Amino acid sequence: MLDTLQVITIVVVGVMVGVEFAVAFVINRILDALPGDSGQLGRAHGGRMLGAVMPVWYVGSLVLVTIWAVAGWQQPGTGLVVTAGGLLIVSVIMSVLLLVPINNQAKTWTPENRPADWKRQANRWDRYHYVRVAVIIAAFALLAAALV
Repeated sequence: MLDTLQVITIVVVGVMVGVEFAVAFVINRILDALPGDSGQLGRAHGGRMLGAVMPVWYVGSLVLVTIWAVAGWQQPGTGLVVTAGGLLIVSVIMSVLLLVPINNQAKTWTPENRPADWKRQANRWDRYHYVRVAVIIAAFALLAAALV
């Protein structure tokens, strides 16, 4: 049973990391290269779409890691799992305090109502997101190491 939980947790966290990595290093770069207002409109749409899914994914990942840590308390690697859980908590706190406030504004922007400094705000979101991606990659690596 613990083996199944570990595999499910690794897959869920790994796919989340992949999506967030793709947003940071692929999707946003593509959107930024589009002509006219297309990039800003794409970011707003992505903010609405992923903004609805990612909170469930982050919290769900944290719940799975917590269950793994509790169920495998006496197993080797539990310290790595607990540390990964701590990093996921950091990523959730970062999201709530730093990224969500920017995203909540940006997802409503259109070319007609966006603020003059919208690019600066998007760049600030990107910088915070890079740090969050590094944090969740570290958590994922710790979970993978805990299986070895």
